[in-house]
Amino acid sequence: MLDAIRSKVERGERLSAEDGRTLFEHPDVVAVGQLANTVRERAHGDRAYFNRNMRIEVTNVCVASCLFCSFAKLEEGAPGAHTMRVEEAWAELEKRMDDPPSEIHIVNGLHPGLPFSYYEELLAGFKRIKPDVHMKCFTAVEIHFFAQHYGMTHREVLERLRAAGLDSLPGGGAEIFHPDVRTRISHDKATADEYLEVHRAAHGLGIRTNSTMLYGHIETFEHRVDHLLRLRALQDETKGLQAFIPLAFHPDGNGMRNLPAPTAVDALRTVAVSRLLLDNVPHIKAYWVSMTPEVAQIALRFGADDVDGTIVHETIYRAAGSRSPSGLTVEQLVRLIREAGRVPVERDTLYNVVREWPRAALPEAAVKVRDRRAARHLEVLS
Repeated sequence: MLDAIRSKVERGERLSAEDGRTLFEHPDVVAVGQLANTVRERAHGDRAYFNRNMRIEVTNVCVASCLFCSFAKLEEGAPGAHTMRVEEAWAELEKRMDDPPSEIHIVNGLHPGLPFSYYEELLAGFKRIKPDVHMKCFTAVEIHFFAQHYGMTHREVLERLRAAGLDSLPGGGAEIFHPDVRTRISHDKATADEYLEVHRAAHGLGIRTNSTMLYGHIETFEHRVDHLLRLRALQDETKGLQAFIPLAFHPDGNGMRNLPAPTAVDALRTVAVSRLLLDNVPHIKAYWVSMTPEVAQIALRFGADDVDGTIVHETIYRAAGSRSPSGLTVEQLVRLIREAGRVPVERDTLYNVVREWPRAALPEAAVKVRDRRAARHLEVLS
């Protein structure tokens, strides 16, 4: 069965839902990864992208009660709840202006008590500090909440936020689109159709977006394929998706804590199948925060061409028990990519190249192994 899919890939033919299920179920994950790597290299060669970004969650107060979430607090004043003053959020950028990020990534809870002007002032303030910083802010779920809560359309929300400084949307909140899963794990926030409609509205305004899928909990492979094909259909229509990010479920501290986290093999398989099914989405991210930097390295050979960025201050996955660091330096990302045998390319949010590093003759770890072997050989000879 894989041979038939391989033939389709070699001819550049679109894969079907049945092909997607076959790829998820195939026992040889390395063969599936090699096929995805063919597609990845056809589009990007040996390049692997990252950017200088910082992440800020200005509030974790949220009216939604998603089973998988370890981050949100139901009301202001609850233990662990926080909402930054805009000045506190701006200070996070001000103290990093000696080596400033090119992108600020903001995602939050759905706070019912803040005025819409809070978000406009937040964006405008960051732009005053660094006018050229790219503001990738507010998931489609947040945009939909704003529209409902403040009595606007999706388009009106996006237009007002763009006037304040919004540049693009992150992909969070997609979870799993199929209602059999979505109504069980996140019943009180935007539906799949509402999520996709926000992205459709953003693309209509020329605002680029990313999208995600939360995998490894109660969904089936069929649900994952359905999710990916809905995104593919949106991209056929709008051409506005830049990147797809598979997000591994983490169980600590949430309503699904009895479930095991997905394995590294599942992470690699999901990256590979995503690359193969999403033939019209330019980039697949190996989000090192959710899958660890080590697995992200391997994913660069399983269809991924991007490892996200420096992050600096990530709290959502850490609340769910992630063992990944809260940030990586540019030097660490360059080493990670080089040791995976790829060419590190710093990009901006819209994938314009900022800097390309030369290819390493050998990954640093391989050089160390080679040198140790040479030393032992010299000892034998002497």
